[in-house]
Amino acid sequence: MLMKHIVKTSSAIAALTVAAAAFDVSCNSNYVSYYGQNSARNQQSLGEYCKDATEDVIVLAFMNGFPNILLNFANACETTFEGSSLLHCPDMAKDIKYCQSQGKAVILSMGGASGAYGFSGDSDAIAFADTVWNMFFKGKADQRPFDDAVLDGIDLDIEGGSGAGYPEFINQLRTHYASDPSRKYYIAAAPQCPFPDVYLSSTLNSAWFDMVYVQFYNNYCGLNAYPGWFNFDEWDNWVKTKSINKDVKVYIGAPGSPSAASSGYIDGKQLASIYHNPSTFKRHLQNYSRGA
Repeated sequence: MLMKHIVKTSSAIAALTVAAAAFDVSCNSNYVSYYGQNSARNQQSLGEYCKDATEDVIVLAFMNGFPNILLNFANACETTFEGSSLLHCPDMAKDIKYCQSQGKAVILSMGGASGAYGFSGDSDAIAFADTVWNMFFKGKADQRPFDDAVLDGIDLDIEGGSGAGYPEFINQLRTHYASDPSRKYYIAAAPQCPFPDVYLSSTLNSAWFDMVYVQFYNNYCGLNAYPGWFNFDEWDNWVKTKSINKDVKVYIGAPGSPSAASSGYIDGKQLASIYHNPSTFKRHLQNYSRGA
């Protein structure tokens, strides 16, 4: 289930008065949620969550197999194309369009804590970027899991395998993005909080990212270690000194419920206290919660 801690600044509250305002990646009060793993066993349809004005970005989790594509959205989609193991999700497709009509960005997360994924090299990654564009964005493919729905971006939640090919994958996908100036597309990442990240460090330093959803849980540097080992300052310094995009937004990643992570869950009151503490954060603060 997509679970959420609703943590808003005064500017976010003001923004809610604007009906179906389009997602603005530069805003410092955006709220992101992961959807698709039904961790609390009561996951509703995607469209139900997009009725919540608090949501700015919905991350569909996960494409947990690639380049041989495997999708898993738990009870949100359980049908496949005839003669194939590839999920076909027409109901989710309708909800994606509805979410976008409500000003939400909908992006697809690649990877996750379990699965079989990774690239054999640069050419493999470049070819897969073409496949992703054709199957989930403005390209054409015989089988499109979300039919004619067009996603707003990709998230890399890489927690295993090799780091090979990801910069090239991003660069090729951004080339496709540039071919469609009619809309904005995004690249996100979800590294673990220990810095530098084991799997994504070189990619984070060499490729363009719009958003970075740091997972402050399941590690010594999680929200439950605040203030001692909590290391948002290291990620803030990465933005200033290493990131290709100096305007990249770093988000606080928090489990949406105790069942959404092995460790690191804190309740909404604690999270709000950390979020609003002026001594904790600098200019790149955002928030997301995770129910995957």
